[in-house]
Amino acid sequence: MGVSNKTKVRARSTLRAAPPQVLDRTDKAILRALQKDASITNVALAAKVNLSPPACLRRVERLKQSGLIAGVVALLDPVALDAGMLVILGVVLDRSTPESFAQFEQAAARVSGCMECHVVAGEFDYFMVVRTRDNDSFNQLHATQLLRLPGVRQIRSFMVLKQVLSTTQLPI
Repeated sequence: MGVSNKTKVRARSTLRAAPPQVLDRTDKAILRALQKDASITNVALAAKVNLSPPACLRRVERLKQSGLIAGVVALLDPVALDAGMLVILGVVLDRSTPESFAQFEQAAARVSGCMECHVVAGEFDYFMVVRTRDNDSFNQLHATQLLRLPGVRQIRSFMVLKQVLSTTQLPI
C-alpha cells in the first residue's frame, strides 16, 4: 500500500504547472520598458536597460518564446474612434451548467464592442466591459444583441461616468 501511495503522489506532482520563470533585474527592466512603450527600438531599449543591442534582442525573443510577452498591440483612443461610452454589465444566467456557460461565452464573444468578458463569483455570473458611441447606440446594442444572449436571466448595466484608472501595465 505504501508503494501505491508514493506512485500516486508522483503522478499528481507531474501534473502541476511549471513554476513561474525566474526573472532577473534586466528581464524585469525590459518588461517594464516594453509595457510603457512597445514601439521602442531595440537600440533604445538596450541603452535603457544597459545591454548591447544583440543581447537585448536575444532576451526579448526569449521572453516572447517563454510566453511572458503574449503579444504587442497598439492602444487606440476610444473617443477618437467614436467609442467613448464605457459600460460594465453584470450578467446572471438562468442555469449554471457547463453547456449554458459555453453557449453564453460563445455568443458574448460576438457582441459588438465587447472588450472583456469575465466569469465571476458572487451575485453575477459574468461581468462584461462594452464600448459604444453613446446612450442611443448602447440602447440599440442592448435591444439587438444583449437581450438575445442565450441563457440570460438578468443584465444590469453600469454606465461609467468617469474613468479614473485604466492600465495594461502589470506590476513587475
